[in-house]
Amino acid sequence: MEPVLSVDHLLASVVFSLIGILILAVSYFLMEKLTPAKMTKELLEEHNTALAIVIGSVVIGISLIIAAAIRG
Repeated sequence: MEPVLSVDHLLASVVFSLIGILILAVSYFLMEKLTPAKMTKELLEEHNTALAIVIGSVVIGISLIIAAAIRG
């Protein structure tokens, strides 16, 4: 009987997690470059709640796409 958690499964999980995080970071960087205003400045200095909600929604959407692509 095979163990539930093998080294191969653990390594694959770590690699796919790192790839997903990298893709998410690149997509945020692209959003930052493509928008006319700097999102980081708007969030940290201006406390723009609407922008925070939009960014959170986009990040969740991209995360779901990445998870679906990795899964299957």
